[in-house]
Amino acid sequence: MAETSSTNSIKIGTKMFSTQFVLIFSLFLSLPILFLLAPRIFPSHNPSIPISPSDELEDFVLFRKATASASASAAHYPSAHSHLTSKSKKLKIAFLFLTNTDLFFAPLWEQFFKSADKNLFNIYVHADPHSNVTKPTGIFFSQFIPDAKRTYRASPTLISATRRLLANAILDDPANTFFAVLSQYCIPLHSFKYVYNSLISSKSFDLSSPESDPESTQYNMKIQYKSFIEIISKDRRLWKRYVSRGKYAMMPEVPFEKFRAGSQFFVLTRRHALMVIEDRMLWNKFKLPCYREDECFPEEHYFPTLLSMQDPDGCTKYTLTKVNWTGTRNGHPYTYKAAEISPVLIQELRQSNYSSSYLFARKFEPICLNPLMKIADKVIFRD
Repeated sequence: MAETSSTNSIKIGTKMFSTQFVLIFSLFLSLPILFLLAPRIFPSHNPSIPISPSDELEDFVLFRKATASASASAAHYPSAHSHLTSKSKKLKIAFLFLTNTDLFFAPLWEQFFKSADKNLFNIYVHADPHSNVTKPTGIFFSQFIPDAKRTYRASPTLISATRRLLANAILDDPANTFFAVLSQYCIPLHSFKYVYNSLISSKSFDLSSPESDPESTQYNMKIQYKSFIEIISKDRRLWKRYVSRGKYAMMPEVPFEKFRAGSQFFVLTRRHALMVIEDRMLWNKFKLPCYREDECFPEEHYFPTLLSMQDPDGCTKYTLTKVNWTGTRNGHPYTYKAAEISPVLIQELRQSNYSSSYLFARKFEPICLNPLMKIADKVIFRD
């Protein structure tokens, strides 16, 4: 009897060992699958993921094509290149939407564009192809660029995505004069007419006497537009972000005293959009992987650093997109809730210390759409 019990114990023990072995072995085999699916299951900003060579090559071809197209069209469409020589062709604003989710506020933007002259704007959307973004019906449906690629928050992939949008807009229409970068969480704070007039009227005139005849009283008049991009040179976090790739990783091309910060949502002129897609030197630095993930936000440094180094006087150094950084968490700005939407809030968001008014604002929860639509005609677009 004891012998039988002992035998049964051995069998049970052997069975338990076999079960545990199978479980452990199965888990071991599943590890590669988990690693493969992890980015989809557990979203991350993945700042250390490098830009693939194939993506780099495709972007390089696109940028070269856009640059060549811009050079060829300059002679035929000088008004888009800041020269006051053509009154017949209208200047346009390119609205560039960068998203990895559905365009929550598409109905509000539809209302914004509804009263606009279709010859005064173009729309381009870069949607992360891995995010299953649903194309909204209406004006946005056919505006998704075909060469969109995967993006991660706080990574150089956002720089690449913005450059693709700029290149597509340059390539598509030589009349695109201003390039407004927006996100799916952005809303307009004014009517299209107000936004358009604000940007087009922001010009200054450069009167220069022809070099061939210094005594001449005939002047070559040029329209000089500036880019509305935030450029910050003094911030307590700058050093930590500068060395996030390594203490000397940015040298010698970008010394610390040239390193800048600013919002990734801005309005660029055409000449600055071209500077961005033509750049190789700074891109080769900012695309490097970071060792400090908590301090790696290349999309907030690449554009202000590049333009500050190449044309500081051509930038206003402030943005036209209002952001509330009160109570920021994990690098995210304050997100407005549906209960907060009111005419008073819209008026507060418009107030700016730099310009007559902010033109756009972020960040809003998707459920803010309904209360925003209710005050759209009487408050937001009533100007």
